[in-house]
Amino acid sequence: MTPGSNIPLSTPRVTVDVAAPVRLDVSSLLLTGDGKVRSDDDFIFYNQPQGPGVTYRSGGGTAPDAIVVDTAAVPPGIEKIVVTASPDAQGQTFQGIEPTATIRSADDNSVLATFTPPQLGAETALVVVEIYLRNGQWKARAVGQGYANGLAGIATDFGVTVEEPAAAAPPQPVAPPTPTMQPPVTPPAPPLSTTPPPPPATPAPAGGPPAPGTGKINLDKGRVNLQKNQTVSLVKGGRPLLSQVKMGLGWEPAYGGKDIDLDASVIAYGPQRNHIDSCYFGKLSILNGAIKHSGDNLTGEGGGDDEVIVVDLGRIPQDATGLVFTVNSFSGQKFTEVAKAYCRLLDAATGEELVRFDLTNAEPQTGVMMAKLIRQFSGEWEMTAMGDFVKARTVRNMVKPAAQSL
Repeated sequence: MTPGSNIPLSTPRVTVDVAAPVRLDVSSLLLTGDGKVRSDDDFIFYNQPQGPGVTYRSGGGTAPDAIVVDTAAVPPGIEKIVVTASPDAQGQTFQGIEPTATIRSADDNSVLATFTPPQLGAETALVVVEIYLRNGQWKARAVGQGYANGLAGIATDFGVTVEEPAAAAPPQPVAPPTPTMQPPVTPPAPPLSTTPPPPPATPAPAGGPPAPGTGKINLDKGRVNLQKNQTVSLVKGGRPLLSQVKMGLGWEPAYGGKDIDLDASVIAYGPQRNHIDSCYFGKLSILNGAIKHSGDNLTGEGGGDDEVIVVDLGRIPQDATGLVFTVNSFSGQKFTEVAKAYCRLLDAATGEELVRFDLTNAEPQTGVMMAKLIRQFSGEWEMTAMGDFVKARTVRNMVKPAAQSL
């Protein structure tokens, strides 16, 4: 799996173990729809190994620690189980460590998927994967989001009470995390082992994409700059954004290179990830005009958006629940020849930029999934930054990988 990708779970009981060259502490958080725990009892770790539908299993030092999830036993209201990991040694970061999460069937131990988060460095805690409920189906998503402020900071973000020995609250995150996770019941900083409720030092983070410190980012504070795999809820002033928006996509040739012909598209899917239709330069309007394409840009030169796709969120039919925005190089030029690729969401009426995602890395591939819009049960839409590269020169070749990303 790659960051942001997901798979449907073919069995109700799964085990997630996280292996690395060093000993890791693995824990889990049960989260409600608002991205928070109901209480500290929803934090599952070595000192509190049992929760509703979720169990911590120690590897005993010879095998990796694991989290076992029985989705059939997860209580109503819990929509996501997040699995986290941190190095057991105090103060150690993930620099030079490549943890690998393996998702298995808990019944026959068969491997369903593996995931190794890329490019880790100063992080001291990591959201590895999440098991989540979407449209009645349990799925697993690769997250790989690291936190430099440790597990205590992550725990706080998701509602676990973190108790600190004394000192200030700001530093709290970094000092507490690792110590608390140590199997010995002598946590120097976080009173996890000594407090009845599982203290947060060993806490696990919750759904990667959401903004640190809040369950979800929304548009109330103005424009949102997303990083890869982060999600913003298209809600402003407590009300879902259901008007016309524009998805602008732009790029430039790298290092003063030759013109590059890229094609922006949007692919619409139903609740079962079924392909409904694709809007691109060869089909400029779909879903009865609810989605329209500005037309093809053959060079990528000039300021501003190279191609624009207008989406009338209020007119999207109910059977369309996911939109994936992609960019392809039909001519075969790779994205390593592209500079300043980005996508941004604008209010079509005012031109106000609402959300922006700048692609900060490039891979020698011919296709990239830039962002996706997912309709929630409550009716509002959420936008997630993707930046996932694939080998695909046409929108037709993007249909399958884009479906798998939902």
